[in-house]
Amino acid sequence: MDIIQRIAEELSVNSKQVRAAIALLDGGATVPFISRYRKEVTGGLDDTQLRQLEDRLGYLRELNERRKTILDSISSQDKLTPELEKVIKEADTKTLLEDLYLPYKPKRHTKAQIAREAGLEPLADALLDDQNLIPEQVATNFINPEKNVPDIVTALDGARQIIMERISENAELLAELRERVWQKGFIHASVIAGKEQAAEKFKDYFDYQEAINKIPSHRALALFRGRNEDLLSLTLKPGVEEKDAHSLCVQFVVHYLNIKDNRKPAEVWLAETARFAWKIKLFTRIDLDLKLRLREAAELEAIRVFASNLKDLLLAAPAGAKATMGLDPGIRTGVKVAIVDPTGKLLATETIYPHPPRKQWDESIDTLAKLIKKHNVALVSIGNGTASRETDQLVADIIKQHSDLNFTKITVSEAGASVYSASELAAKEFPDLDVSLRGAVSIARRLQDPLAELVKIDPKSIGVGQYQHDVNQFQLAKGLDIVVEDCVNAVGVDVNTASISLLNQVSGLSKTVSENIVAFRDENGPFVNRRDLKKVPRLGDKAYEQAAGFLRIMNGDNPLDASAVHPEAYPVVESIISRTGKSIRDLIGQSAFIRSLNPANYTNEHFGLPTVTDILQELEKPGRDPRPEFKSVEFKAGIEKISDLKPGMRLDGVVTNVANFGAFVDIGVHQDGLIHISHLSDTFIKDPRDAVKTGDMVKVKVLEVDIDRKRISLSMKTHPETVEAKHDRNIPKQINQKKQQIPIQNLMATAFAKAQKSK
Repeated sequence: MDIIQRIAEELSVNSKQVRAAIALLDGGATVPFISRYRKEVTGGLDDTQLRQLEDRLGYLRELNERRKTILDSISSQDKLTPELEKVIKEADTKTLLEDLYLPYKPKRHTKAQIAREAGLEPLADALLDDQNLIPEQVATNFINPEKNVPDIVTALDGARQIIMERISENAELLAELRERVWQKGFIHASVIAGKEQAAEKFKDYFDYQEAINKIPSHRALALFRGRNEDLLSLTLKPGVEEKDAHSLCVQFVVHYLNIKDNRKPAEVWLAETARFAWKIKLFTRIDLDLKLRLREAAELEAIRVFASNLKDLLLAAPAGAKATMGLDPGIRTGVKVAIVDPTGKLLATETIYPHPPRKQWDESIDTLAKLIKKHNVALVSIGNGTASRETDQLVADIIKQHSDLNFTKITVSEAGASVYSASELAAKEFPDLDVSLRGAVSIARRLQDPLAELVKIDPKSIGVGQYQHDVNQFQLAKGLDIVVEDCVNAVGVDVNTASISLLNQVSGLSKTVSENIVAFRDENGPFVNRRDLKKVPRLGDKAYEQAAGFLRIMNGDNPLDASAVHPEAYPVVESIISRTGKSIRDLIGQSAFIRSLNPANYTNEHFGLPTVTDILQELEKPGRDPRPEFKSVEFKAGIEKISDLKPGMRLDGVVTNVANFGAFVDIGVHQDGLIHISHLSDTFIKDPRDAVKTGDMVKVKVLEVDIDRKRISLSMKTHPETVEAKHDRNIPKQINQKKQQIPIQNLMATAFAKAQKSK
């Protein structure tokens, strides 16, 4: 089956769609561009299908390259038969391909090879062909001291090594046993003797066992972390009753060797060979393969969770283009203050010291009130780190004492702000500004527009994942980059205000072209239409085609330049204008009139019904933002630290992170609480994201508070238990309750809240 047909079947689409999408991808088109502006070409493949197609295309092309290499290698050895070639060409996974290649793969000098060189392969063949033979008698014919075969024992051991290698390199047998152990096997974890104290954080795994194909991602990664830190040992058992399971697997090998009743002399010897082959060769290989399979599956799931949370974070509601004050709370070092205008331009900075040891509370109120009044500040963004609630109270006092000031205070996550502050990007943007004050700027801007600000930070530093440092970092970076690209292009970018980092995520734009756009803008002033983009150095026709529809020009020459309508489709709008007699400005936003138009009346050989329908929707709400409306949450007054909490309390909170076992929620006490998956809904759910997502504002009930261990159990159920959450007994408490194993650092509140860094 060729690549196109295989992908078509996997995606349940036709081959024509796949062929068209591959041609576009190979031609340099991006997924956002194809999904938005080439619907007719691909038959309407959406961005999710295109991402799957792109991923599978890469895998299958790599598979074919490897297939070619293997065929060439076997052919060069003069061992490629028509039957073998057929099987290799039909192999549909890399694992199967490597299994088939095993017997022909160049390898180090094995015991089996040494035995062949000693002339013992005929002995192995004889014992396999005629099981009536007496092994010791036949072996006497192969004694040859000159070839290091001095006796019968050595001869038989050499023959056994040859047979064991053949068994271990049989692709069909290996695949069958591997799958059997995957379905029936268990992973057993135990603490390494003498390391109980050092391994305290893995206490729930000191004597732990679970079916290998049932272990969830977060537990698997915890187990591998314990092993990598040399604190836990992980043993694969082929079944519940380990001894019986091993015996059953040996029987598969015995059957492969065509041993019937174990009574003939050679059969007894071959049965023993089968046991050795299983124990030394097959199970050793399967143990490595299945642990790798478990780890890779766990990593993929962890990356998926991280990507989902990141998407929710990036697409969180923006507060909008308003003058904003950012406050980066601190105690001894003071509270850093930065004010930015509606476009994010820095207007002023300050440092105040309202908290101990200076306790300049009244002076700080006076300073902030004057700044708010001077710069017409509409929003005050408070970082959620140390002294966050105290600083929030300071701003609340400003509201009480200065009723003439009309602004809103919101707490946001400061996760990643310090990373941005010390970055080369921040140094270029604010070369003369103290590093600590740059963090306050980031806190202000991320309230105005989370997406525009957070793209400046490495996604891994935002910390909305689980075990992010334990997964394949290349795959993690690739997965997160895709999320950022999709989010930026889904929202669109104002080309006259966007940073280089934001522009660099736009379809078709490289870092160099993004830098050139900003340089051109600085030198020539704001762009007044999309055509001017072609004047930017190195922004050629291909880049313009890919990027233009995602770049917005507000208040420019052409109202369409502020929309998602691609310049190549402007003739469609001109046709609508001509046939309706309305000007473009009279047409835009006229919902009732636009809905009365029949899209089919404006199609042509270049633009079909999907494109025209999209154009009419865009004219109805030009430049519409897919992000939700901005809302803020107010934490309950008087509840500022974990000791203030009592079971039974009802509180408002913000979801800061979603893991496979539940969701963490900021309720304003500097310690996130956990809603176990069993308490996220009144009905059964398999995935916590079916109930909540990162940034959601939720109402919770406190179930249990453990001040000493800083653990808070919460519930979203209508009538939850009031003493403690009843967690799934199959899930170790440490994974459920211990925050330290989950790298949570994030998020925006009002939409993103405070989370606790992993220890």
